[in-house]
Amino acid sequence: MEISNTTNMSFRVDKNLKKQADALFKSLGLNMSVALNMFLTQCVREQAIPFTPKITTKIKNSQTITETENLINNNIEDLL
Repeated sequence: MEISNTTNMSFRVDKNLKKQADALFKSLGLNMSVALNMFLTQCVREQAIPFTPKITTKIKNSQTITETENLINNNIEDLL
């Protein structure tokens, strides 16, 4: 009798996030289990999270981006 070298893991995740991740992994020819194993393997290999976690400020809409760009451009033009 062969003894399995795997273990089960259980954790909670947002339903919408899981749905989006399942779709992404399917498009890559993977399933959730394979993708999570890849992630964990990379973490162990690099002895770190394989991306840089950071806090980002979300810009609410494109109008805000345009307003910010205009402000920057006007300030630069004032300096010239």
